[in-house]
Amino acid sequence: MAVVTYQLDLPTFRNAYSRFLSAPEAQGRILLTGHSHQAWPDAARDALTRCFDDAARLVDDKWGGSVFPIIGKVGEQVLTRMGFHSTDPIAFGKSTHELVFRLLTCFRASDKPRIVTTDSEFHSLHRQTARLAEEGYNVVWVPGQPRDGLVDRLLQAITPGTAVVAFSAVMFEDAYVLPRLGEIIERANAVGAVPLVDAYHAFNVVPLDWGPAKDSVFATAGGYKYASFGEGVCWLRIPKNCTLRPVDTGWFADFAALEGPRTFQVGYGEGGARFAGATFDPSCFYRAEAALQHWEDFGLTVERLRAISTRQTTRMIERLENAGLADRIVSQRDPARRGGFVGVRTSQAEKVVHSLREQHVYTDARGQILRLGPAPYLTDEEIDTGVDRAAALLVGSLG
Repeated sequence: MAVVTYQLDLPTFRNAYSRFLSAPEAQGRILLTGHSHQAWPDAARDALTRCFDDAARLVDDKWGGSVFPIIGKVGEQVLTRMGFHSTDPIAFGKSTHELVFRLLTCFRASDKPRIVTTDSEFHSLHRQTARLAEEGYNVVWVPGQPRDGLVDRLLQAITPGTAVVAFSAVMFEDAYVLPRLGEIIERANAVGAVPLVDAYHAFNVVPLDWGPAKDSVFATAGGYKYASFGEGVCWLRIPKNCTLRPVDTGWFADFAALEGPRTFQVGYGEGGARFAGATFDPSCFYRAEAALQHWEDFGLTVERLRAISTRQTTRMIERLENAGLADRIVSQRDPARRGGFVGVRTSQAEKVVHSLREQHVYTDARGQILRLGPAPYLTDEEIDTGVDRAAALLVGSLG
């Protein structure tokens, strides 16, 4: 993949985040939360007002008159930014868990479906598959560590009889970008399994090469992290001509049938509708539409956002290494294998997070890994200051 460079007009860009970056309560604050909660552009605030005004103007007619057209537009842009065709089927939910569980209910527990996953998946998938294992599902957890050899271990575990292969394209603990994504998807297809890819830590920051079998992929992600959507906008990209019948099904899954007589034969709508839920709060889609337009207005394609992120995380790693913390860094030095944040191992990760908050540096931790996430609106000075404050704690008594 060709290296993309891009020079962003940073002062103008930062002005678009005045509520998060310039308001009195934000003074002196450094947001190294680009991997978890990116700042919302001011346009998202205006969008929430528009949501209210549309409800006041249209009342129940808001759904067809405004909400559904906005969702359609958001879906097209989300698919494009993921590397799929804009007309592919897509279903939205308030969380990836909601959508993944709906997909898993397509497989009967009595059949003891075989699910291949890794023990490095995010808590929601790990917890859900563990609970399903208690109910008789045959869950195979492939060791996620060491990262070297993970793909080979996954491929070896994907054997005939596997129903679902669920794994992350970018790992949530250390931002490890999984190589050979297309090869894993092809292997799942070869044994008749559903390939389910968690692309949350890739969306809007790491372009993915889905490989020649990408049309068969179920891909889930959300906009809370690198896209500045805020809460409530997650999705599942669905292969065309999918005929799976989720047991967990809401009335939006066959919305067009509401006008007909009620029957006891459950039907499903076309495209992504079969994985739809029920009534939802539409305000999050107004925010998402505004955020997507924000990226477009500044010419920030996923490739350009990737270039900015790679430069920033490289700067952070170099600064941590200069502070004597090279052996603590768990994220990959190779930019091709590193996502949108830098992980640093410490037995006092949560304590470091709280100490940093007292110094007005916002970040988070997962287990014993402190996660430091840049964002395109940060200055180099902010990144350096935030990393230096973290490094001082890590090499001191808290490390």
